[in-house]
Amino acid sequence: MSISAATAPRPTRIRLRPWQRDALDALATTDRADFLTVATPGAGKTTFALTAAVQDLAEHPGRRLVVVAPTQHLKHQWADAALAFGLHLEPKWSARDGSLPADMHGVVTTYQQVATSARALAAVAREAFVVFDEIHHAGDDRTWGESVLTAFGGAARRLSLSGTPFRSDTSAIPFVDYHLEEARADYEYGYGEALADGGVVRPVYFPRINGFMEWVAPDGQVVSSTFDDELPRELANQRLRTALSLEGEWLPTVLDQAHERLRDLRRSHSEAGGLIIATDQAHAQGIADLLERRHRVRPVVAVSDDPTASERIARFAEGDDPWIVAVRMVSEGVDVPRLRIAVFATTTTTELFFRQAVGRVVRWTRGVPRQKAYFFVPDDPRLRLHAANITEARRHSLRRRADRTEDDLPTAEPDEPVLDDEEQMSLFSVIGAVSLGEAGAPDADTERDAGGVFGDDPDGELGEPIDVPGLDLVLLPPPLPGGGRVGGSVGTITGIEGGGSLRQRKLVLRDANADLARELVHATGWSHPQVNAELNRLAGIRRISEATLEQLEQRLTAGRRWLRTA
Repeated sequence: MSISAATAPRPTRIRLRPWQRDALDALATTDRADFLTVATPGAGKTTFALTAAVQDLAEHPGRRLVVVAPTQHLKHQWADAALAFGLHLEPKWSARDGSLPADMHGVVTTYQQVATSARALAAVAREAFVVFDEIHHAGDDRTWGESVLTAFGGAARRLSLSGTPFRSDTSAIPFVDYHLEEARADYEYGYGEALADGGVVRPVYFPRINGFMEWVAPDGQVVSSTFDDELPRELANQRLRTALSLEGEWLPTVLDQAHERLRDLRRSHSEAGGLIIATDQAHAQGIADLLERRHRVRPVVAVSDDPTASERIARFAEGDDPWIVAVRMVSEGVDVPRLRIAVFATTTTTELFFRQAVGRVVRWTRGVPRQKAYFFVPDDPRLRLHAANITEARRHSLRRRADRTEDDLPTAEPDEPVLDDEEQMSLFSVIGAVSLGEAGAPDADTERDAGGVFGDDPDGELGEPIDVPGLDLVLLPPPLPGGGRVGGSVGTITGIEGGGSLRQRKLVLRDANADLARELVHATGWSHPQVNAELNRLAGIRRISEATLEQLEQRLTAGRRWLRTA
């Protein structure tokens, strides 16, 4: 399935960072269908991928673009970002919609949707350019990996992206090259490199807070421990859960310290925000209530069970609210550059998840001087190690050491449950938890930036702008089921016209067509299916979901003529 035709590319200037230019060169020089780019969160993977897509589609007229994202929220984020490149992507495509309209460059879908619509997507993705955002999600479930193979095995080019290096756990991720069970990237750009380049990511510091926790274990034993004590995994999980409980004083104390640090940051960065990553929905609501009681601040709450969560995150990103509390909704990919503070208040301890969470506070904001970020963590030994690995990369870059490397590749192990036996969980109870020490000096480098690495605004260090081809679609009416083509002039879509994106304008026209159909039902006495079938016949389309902008306008015009004679 392809776009019917394309005009000569229209040059568009875009500013690329050096790593993005190097990665594009590496992509251009390989003749393999698959290419894996691993780049630290905040580095600009979306810009790199969309630039690569525009170049590929310009070289191959008629080729489609398919983007696979981890979440529903990111589907819309990708579609919005693509508009800046003149790319029109449909984030609400579904298998029942049939063929993609000829005036759309492609679709954005999710890995979950791929699992349920693999064969339908295979038709859209045949000979297409496919972008996999956070490709490691294809390994979350074996059926997901199999569906990805089914849906995109026939694609012409597959560009895989990841913000975190990863290893194979139980099954290989499709379209990724492995060496000794480790995924091998075709291009890699680490956090340390991004820090050294300047103007890409922020330096992140990790206030680690110890505590004294006491609880009743599921077997009835009373246990007390600090984070310095060595414990077996099961008791370590219970200790962490005790610290994060709203019944103790450890979490409220940490939230107080984080809120005070955020207030300090907002004196020079008035829009600075903070993120609290909670364990579950009840935990998130409890944290929100706690902040409101202690600091008279009502945070935004975004949980996966809330259908409005994506809208809440988008409003938070554009606003100036100080806090957002989330359960996995802001774990990766979500772009909220004003986040400067995070509190890790979840019992998930895998390094992959930890690094993804840290990625929420690393994104550089232009015009803001000395933008350190702070990531408050329990001093749990596992989290302490994860933070140390990132801190080491930060120290290397800040000191401009020649041997700067990122040699710590996290394992994509499954999330560790706090208590394995649900029946036994009810026997667990918190006695108390208190914080030990302040978080004012998280490590020796907290107040020392390397001279000259982070100026007031180092964005000028980015690479020179390059010309990338724009894509003007020439719309030829699709063939009728019986052969031939619908009459009408050829239209050209040259970007955002008429007060909105192409997708938004089509939604307005579809709503107008729906209103008109209801009027025709009332005026003619026909049923809704009969009226819609006749309107589709008049416009020369099989179904309204396959209609181009021009065809929607034709359908509306024909329907109005019909209504005048009814």
